[in-house]
Amino acid sequence: MSDAYANRPSQQQAEDAVRTLLRWAGEDPSREGLLDTPRRVVEAYGDWFSGYTDDPRAYLERTFEEVAGYDEMIVLRDIEYESHCEHHMAPIIGRAHVGYLPDGKVVGISKLARVVETYARRFQVQEKMTAEIATCIQDVLQPRGVAVVVEGAHECMTTRGIHKRGVSMVTSKMLGIFREDARTRTEFLRFIETGNGKR
Repeated sequence: MSDAYANRPSQQQAEDAVRTLLRWAGEDPSREGLLDTPRRVVEAYGDWFSGYTDDPRAYLERTFEEVAGYDEMIVLRDIEYESHCEHHMAPIIGRAHVGYLPDGKVVGISKLARVVETYARRFQVQEKMTAEIATCIQDVLQPRGVAVVVEGAHECMTTRGIHKRGVSMVTSKMLGIFREDARTRTEFLRFIETGNGKR
């Protein structure tokens, strides 16, 4: 947990901030339909940004070494996530694909999804989130390499500013053998393309 989170404002202060924004938008927070809105918004924020209370590395600490010598690529694709951009606090909705080449130990696949979820449930820049996921897996599991590809639709682009819909951003981070060996990288990319219905 970060120091900023430990020193966060109270529930009441957060709800008062929502009332201020409602007034700024031209609304009356005392109107019947808005009476419970501040509480609901703060509760929603508690869910959307629960990643600040979780340690993604902790999810990877329990590993399995009895895998009958398995040392081929492990890929978890199409991990859906919901995040928020740190520039406009607007949603980012997308999918992440994670792969690694184990070096004697593997982790439960749900734990990889938990790592993605933890980083996504923070204010994010997609490029940073992609690198954070890859670095976390590399540091904790110490595999021969890690590959992460993240796709995201950014509501800060579709609902404001340029108003362009149907646009998605793709970012990637390759570490170890995925960066060094083009064949390994190509195999990973082929795996995640298969998951998207391509042949």
